[in-house]
Parts: sequence; structure tokens; C-alpha cells
Amino acid sequence: MAVLEFSVTSTPRFWFLQHRKRAPAAVRGEVRYVNGDEAKKLVSEEGFKILDVRDRIQYERAHVAGPCYHVPLFIENKDNDIGTIIKRQVHNNFAGLFFGLAFTKPNPDFVQSVKKQLPEDSKLLVVCQEGLRSAGAADKLDEAGYDNIACLTSGLQSLTPGTFESVGSTELQNAGKAGLVTIQGKISAVLGTVLICAFLFITFFPEQAEKLLQMSPTS
Repeated sequence: MAVLEFSVTSTPRFWFLQHRKRAPAAVRGEVRYVNGDEAKKLVSEEGFKILDVRDRIQYERAHVAGPCYHVPLFIENKDNDIGTIIKRQVHNNFAGLFFGLAFTKPNPDFVQSVKKQLPEDSKLLVVCQEGLRSAGAADKLDEAGYDNIACLTSGLQSLTPGTFESVGSTELQNAGKAGLVTIQGKISAVLGTVLICAFLFITFFPEQAEKLLQMSPTS
């Protein structure tokens, strides 16, 4: 029988696609996928507890206020074997630099860490930033005996502002944004403003604009 060997990767999406849940051997409670409004009702009216499975960095940027359990599905990979060092360097030069993503690996103690905080009869609303990690976490918890699980479809990034009160330096929807991407957005906004101002100047003051062009050095 072939054994599936996991190759350490920093991308949770890749891990999720490799480990997507297969048909269960026994009948279990079906995982519910809900939108923001439905998620809020589950917490406020049905007693669901929020389980945030994002990495530490995203959680610290912003998380739901009040009772919110944090057990990351992926943890920072600090291994120092040569293969991991090379992968970490490549990651930091691309995904880490542009998107502010940590170099991670699957959390081997995920299920046990959840069980230490939440019994198997708990009603769980599992959330992440984009919806993939929460789906993977829900599969693991379902297999581990939890049978009352809901997932926030498309993750915290899809929430309407104000759906949940939050704690942190940014809004829940923006907790996944970091790195050069955020700086690039600000630079684009500045350049756009400059171009608009230049267009308006040329439109309403064509003679002055022509004089300025004539004063510019030519090759």
C-alpha cells in the first residue's frame, strides 16, 4: 500500500488540496458552511464557540473579541535542516516579502490542543482568513469525534464590517494583508492622484503646461 508522504510546504492551500477529506468510513455529523450573518447567529443564539485556526501573526493582527479559542492549524517552521532552510529562504523572498506570510508547517498537535480546551460535544464555529484552513481543520475535528461543527465560508476576509467586534491593529477582513502588497496599494493610490492632477492641469491650463514641457531637458 502506498504511503502518502507529506512534503513540508509553507502554503496552507497546497496542504489542504493534498489532504482533502475522503469519504468517511462511518457516518458523522455534517460540517455546516455558513456566511457571516449565519455565523453571528450561531454564536449569539445557539451557543457556538469560535475556534480560530489561523497562524499566530494573523491572529494577533485581528481576532474576534470575547471568547475566541486560538489553535493554529499551521505553525511557524523553525526547523534547521538544509532542505527547510532553502525552502524558508525562497519563501521569505517571495510570499513572505510580498504578502507578509510566515513560513509554516502543519501543527502536529492540532487536534490534541483543541481537545484540551474544548470537549467533543462542543458546538464549534471554525474560522480562518480565507476559508481553506478552517475547512481542513473541520475535517480533522470531525474525524476526531466532534460532530457539531460549522465553518465560515470564504473566511474572515468575507465578513461585512461590524459583524463581529474585533481586537487588534487592523480589521478582521484585513488581517491577511501585509508585506509589499499593502505598500504597493498605497504607492498606486499616490501615483493615481498625481496622474489625475497632471491631467487636470493640462486640461485647464494648457498654455502653462506647454511652457513647462518646453523647459524640460531634451536628449
